[in-house]
Amino acid sequence: MDDWLIYRGVGAPDPDRLDRLPPPPPWRAFSGEPLPDPAPPIDSSSTRRLGARVGAPPAQDAEALDLINAALYLRRPLLVTGEPGAGKSTLAHSIAYELGLGRVLQWPVVSRTELRDGLYTYDAIGRLQDAQLAEREHRTPDDIGRYIKLGPLGTALLPTRRPRVLLIDELDKSDIDLPNDLLNVVEEGEFALPELERAADRPGQDEVRVLTDDGRRVPVRGGRVRCHAFPYVVMTSNGERDFPAPLLRRCIQLHLDPPRDERLAAMVQAHFGAGSDERNLDLIGRFTSEDGDGELRPTDQLLNAIYLTQHTVRTEPGRREEIAELLIRPLDTRQR
Repeated sequence: MDDWLIYRGVGAPDPDRLDRLPPPPPWRAFSGEPLPDPAPPIDSSSTRRLGARVGAPPAQDAEALDLINAALYLRRPLLVTGEPGAGKSTLAHSIAYELGLGRVLQWPVVSRTELRDGLYTYDAIGRLQDAQLAEREHRTPDDIGRYIKLGPLGTALLPTRRPRVLLIDELDKSDIDLPNDLLNVVEEGEFALPELERAADRPGQDEVRVLTDDGRRVPVRGGRVRCHAFPYVVMTSNGERDFPAPLLRRCIQLHLDPPRDERLAAMVQAHFGAGSDERNLDLIGRFTSEDGDGELRPTDQLLNAIYLTQHTVRTEPGRREEIAELLIRPLDTRQR
């Protein structure tokens, strides 16, 4: 395996490799004053998704590994396209798990999602109600930072020394404005909180502690968040729409085909242990036998079939295939 790879997709923690990452290109260096990095506990959601077992073969092919690492070296977002079940969102968890970068910050996108939803929320009504209560009780109102919470994108842009991993999931489901609204934040690595900017000139208000998406309280100075290490951003798309060229040129683009052959074997081994792909060749063969018919077969179906027939249900040999057949079917996306 090429020695230049920082992320190798081996399904085992190797956080020391991140120390070999060289400085960013001059045009992707950011000046945020570093905060203490949060302790990166093992993320249970990542291990649940990955079934990470030491010794599994690489989960990505050589070209995909090159593109994933290019995004890491260049501090650029990775735009991942592919069919449902191709492993797009799981990729973000694999990167965070292998490089020891803690919990993946997840921003699921829907048609109503706006940029500010990912940056921060401000509870103006709650602050007004608490201020009125404090006036009646003749006490000092609570600090404004109590009413501000950074979203997943805002938390990812905090100036930590090691990058956080941010998953912007199903960006193609957004309205027409969100991809364009992301451009400045992706390019500049910073954003303003107007509520804090207005208060920054008041005595004692230049630094305000706010809540993050992962439950910490951190200082924000001068009403702006400016990153130090640009986060590893994984944007996923099911291909339901095209994106504007200005966004595409700021991203590294990766298309994931449904996992087959070595990738599929790696996935099965990661969840069920070494040799499990060989023990379940019949189910894997059934799962892949009808490739090319245009039907969607997410890999969840194969994992469900292996688990049910190998670990749960004790049946006669012929019944194993019958039960697996019920689970390994093309997705029926027609409206009834």
